Amino acid sequence: MRGLIQRVKHAQVDIAGQTVGQVDQGILLLLGVEREDDTGCLEKMLHKVLNYRIFPDEDGKMNLSVSDIAGGILVVSQFTLAADTKKGLRPGFSTAATPDVAQQMYDEFLARLQVVHADVASGEFGADMQVTLCNDGPVTFLLET
Repeated sequence: MRGLIQRVKHAQVDIAGQTVGQVDQGILLLLGVEREDDTGCLEKMLHKVLNYRIFPDEDGKMNLSVSDIAGGILVVSQFTLAADTKKGLRPGFSTAATPDVAQQMYDEFLARLQVVHADVASGEFGADMQVTLCNDGPVTFLLET
């Protein structure tokens, strides 16, 4: 499982001109599910997203997590994160989970996140989405399990 997190001032996802999810200060999480991912990977990613220290403390050091600041988390499915880009000039998707498995993992991740974090929004799995954000920093990290 791969998660690209970006520290944001605000972020939103639109489908067909309608805003379906938005957050103010917090994290935009682009989530990619790989073929070998299981519930253990899901739990590890959930823990990392909630506890990764990317927000500044009173001294300006990145010592606070999205949980510490009670920030928002906008989750967007992003199957291209599972691409193999090591060879050639075209991505390969043999390492990506099948759409039905990926959707099940995405839905489970989102459900578990909503139980433990108050401010959660999301896109729609498999939809053509337009994501708008103000990356704060910019601060971006690729998390892997």
